[in-house]
Amino acid sequence: QVQLVESGGGSVQAGGSLRLSCGASEYTFANYDVGWFRQAPGKEREFVAAVSWSGDEPYYKFSVKGRFTVSKDTTRNTVDLQMNSLKPEDTAVYYCAADRVALRLQYMDPRDVEHWGQGTQVTVST
Repeated sequence: QVQLVESGGGSVQAGGSLRLSCGASEYTFANYDVGWFRQAPGKEREFVAAVSWSGDEPYYKFSVKGRFTVSKDTTRNTVDLQMNSLKPEDTAVYYCAADRVALRLQYMDPRDVEHWGQGTQVTVST
């Protein structure tokens, strides 16, 4: 069973930056799409950004494109999410996600995603 371990997150003022990191204990991400979803209070979990371990370009939710950068480190077997120019509407619990099916994470129903991290809180204040 793949266990995703997240780190990072916290509280920051609007315009600030945070970095999240996701690793897999005792597993490699080979053949996975790995990325991030988020869930704000009272809202559904939504896709944020992801990258294919096979080398395709990363892909993003439109509202974070240009502010967030997702990157993979094949040596460390981790996927990071660098979040810049944060806005209060980015406040949510952020979850690392990984799946091996051919469909991109952005098109998947979160209920069908194979593996999840425990979630980490990101709070952006005005």
